[in-house]
Amino acid sequence: MNKDQDWLFEIKPKSNLFMLNFKEIWQYRDLLMLFVKRDVVTLYKQTILGPLWYIIQPLLTSLIFTLIFNNIANISTGSVPPFLFNLTGVIIWTYFKECFVSTSDTFKKNEAIFGKVYFPRVIMPLSIVVSNLLKFFIQLIIFIGFYVYFIFKGHDLSPNKFIFLYPFLVFLMGLLGLGLGMIISSLVTKYRDLTFLVNFGVQLLMYLSAVMYPLTLIQDKLPQKFSWLVTYNPLAQIIELSRNILINTVQINFKGLGYSSIITVIIVLFGLLIFNKTEKSFIDTI
Repeated sequence: MNKDQDWLFEIKPKSNLFMLNFKEIWQYRDLLMLFVKRDVVTLYKQTILGPLWYIIQPLLTSLIFTLIFNNIANISTGSVPPFLFNLTGVIIWTYFKECFVSTSDTFKKNEAIFGKVYFPRVIMPLSIVVSNLLKFFIQLIIFIGFYVYFIFKGHDLSPNKFIFLYPFLVFLMGLLGLGLGMIISSLVTKYRDLTFLVNFGVQLLMYLSAVMYPLTLIQDKLPQKFSWLVTYNPLAQIIELSRNILINTVQINFKGLGYSSIITVIIVLFGLLIFNKTEKSFIDTI
C-alpha cells in the first residue's frame, strides 16, 4: 500500500468521553439492522405463541389493571373506558421498560462478541431501541383497534389536536430507556448486584410513573412531600401526555413536556459519558 494512501477505517481510542462518531455509526448501519433483525427473530424463537406475545402482554396487563385499580380500588377514568385508559399507558410504558431492561445488560450479555471484533459499541443498545419499536407499533395497532371499537360502542372519544406530538413522546421514551440502560449497563460491569435489582426496580418505577392512574389523583390524594416523586418523574409526565394526546382527557401540559425533554437529554448525555468510559476497560472487569 502507498504510504500516502488514506486508510479506509482507522480504529483508535476515544480522546473525548462525549465523542459519538455519527459518521462511523452510519457506516455500520448494516450491522445495526442485522442486530435489529436478530433481536426480533430470536426473541420468541421456539415459543408456541411467538409474536402473539406482543399482543397478549399489554392486553393482559391492561385487563388486570382494570380489574384491580378501576373495579376494586374504584379509581375513576372519567368518560374514558378504564381498559382503554390503561392500555394507553401500558403500551408506551412497555416500550420504555423493554428498552431499559434489555439495554441495562449490554456489556455482560455481549462480552464475547465485544472481545473479538471491533464496531461502535453504542450500536448494540441502539439496536435494542430500534427493534423494540416494532413491538410498540404492533401494540399501537391493537390500541387503535380497541379505540375504534369503543367509538362504535357509543363512547365519545377523539384524539387531541396535538396528536402530531405523539411520535416525539415515543422518541423520548426510547431515549430515556437508552440513557438509563447505558448507565446501569456500565455499572453492572463492576457491581453485579445491580442485575438483580433492575427487574424489581422497574416494577417499583411503574407505580411511580402514573401508568394505571391519572397524575391528578396522586396530586389530590397524597401530600406534597410524597406526590412530588410522581409529579416530577419524567416518565409519569410523558405517559400522562401520551394519554392526553390519544384520548383527549385534559389539556396538554407543555411545561411538563419541556421539563421531561430536558431531563431526557441530561440522562442520555450522562449515559453516553459513562458508556464511553466503560467500553475502554470493561473487558478487564466483566
